[in-house]
Amino acid sequence: MSLQNASINVRHFIIGGFDTLSRPIAVGVVILIAYFLAVLANIANIMFIISDKRLHKPMYLLICNLAVVDIMYTSSCSPTMIGVLLAGVNTISYVACLIQMCVFHLGTSMESFVLAVMALDRFIAIIYPFQYHSYLTNTRVLVLTFIVWFVNWFFVFYLPATVVPLPHCSSRLRYTFCDFAAVLRTTCVNPDKYFNEVAIVTFFILFFTFVFICLSYCGILLFVKLSSNNEKKKMGSTLVSHLICVIVHYCPAFVRIIFTRFGVVLTFEERQGLLIGAVLGPCLVNPFVYCLRTKEIKQKLLKIFKKKHYIHMNSINREKYIKCTNMQTSF
Repeated sequence: MSLQNASINVRHFIIGGFDTLSRPIAVGVVILIAYFLAVLANIANIMFIISDKRLHKPMYLLICNLAVVDIMYTSSCSPTMIGVLLAGVNTISYVACLIQMCVFHLGTSMESFVLAVMALDRFIAIIYPFQYHSYLTNTRVLVLTFIVWFVNWFFVFYLPATVVPLPHCSSRLRYTFCDFAAVLRTTCVNPDKYFNEVAIVTFFILFFTFVFICLSYCGILLFVKLSSNNEKKKMGSTLVSHLICVIVHYCPAFVRIIFTRFGVVLTFEERQGLLIGAVLGPCLVNPFVYCLRTKEIKQKLLKIFKKKHYIHMNSINREKYIKCTNMQTSF
């Protein structure tokens, strides 16, 4: 039987990645809470940076861009997983599935490139502190950000261009949402060739960005050796935030994408867990790391809480004053 005769007209996909889950509601609630916190924290970071003109600087523009990427990345698949686990909606239309696939992989690659650009920012800030504002202006950062988005869209366009022409023999997705591997496995062709092509592109993106970050760190460490102890502490504090974000993003990505190509065998559940963790982990950790470790954003948060506390205490004191006045009047 030919592929054309065996193929079916797919209008909807059935998401079957959670079929073997023993406690779907509990997992759904965890994903819902993580997604809500990630979106809320990233929106808060964006609002803090936009509303304060003092934060309109290259580093904060990059933090803002990272927050936008995180919102897009986690929103590409989290609502689908929450819908399957909590609402029982386990179908997705063909077009929506392709859009989800593109946005998810765009978020994956953008996360790597944004962290690489942020490493460059830290490298220039530490090695060339006096020339920093002449090397990295807001305009140059915006242009660089636009180039990064454009390059990543160019990579992502390969995915629908590959999948759309292929005939489909199944409408059931093995995984928890529409990524390239899940959609490709529903086609009637041998997926190994396409997996190898995507693995090469993915390896190039991860390897290039990770090596670039490592080289930036090496340059900073060599410079730190020649600095005083006070300068070392300041440099260390500026790097810790970025280093945490790098570890959270690259560790599951390397295990799931790179190591499995070199013989590391993962069970279906382990692969699913790494995939979900690779999405929710960075998007949840990044905003809290930069919110708690960046001095200007932390000070802005403290001012907001102090202002609210001050207003609350004033209202309590006003109520007490009114009560005392009423008691004196009655006497």
